Amino acid sequence: MKEKRVNSEEGMLELGKNIAKSLTVPAVIELVGDVGAGKTTLTRGIAEGLGVKEQVTSPSFTISKVYEFPGGSLVHYDFYRLGEPGLMMDDLMENMEDTRTVTVVEWADSVADVLPEKHRRIEIILNEDGSRTIKEIEK
Repeated sequence: MKEKRVNSEEGMLELGKNIAKSLTVPAVIELVGDVGAGKTTLTRGIAEGLGVKEQVTSPSFTISKVYEFPGGSLVHYDFYRLGEPGLMMDDLMENMEDTRTVTVVEWADSVADVLPEKHRRIEIILNEDGSRTIKEIEK
């Protein structure tokens, strides 16, 4: 997927499921987009595609959440509220090194220098009509 237009929440969830099917664990996914663009919805789809049974919610206030799936973990980070990641950087680095973990990072500017060179960067652009344009850049 290089660029795709998504017109609904269901479409975003389906896209996430398809991304999950294409992952090789361990994996790091950086999500870029404005508040309300659909980053957490896409993460919910990825989680469903991996087999996570738990309800995925935004980690905006908790910084990170961990969800188990058969054979591994999905760790979802949101660094929006952190100008300086502090100890969360160590946590992020540890999870990215775990061979059973899919790591999803929102608002990664403060931790960009520790993301692996090879990771998936997915940009979500909210269009005026409410649809989203999804651009993936494989790094």
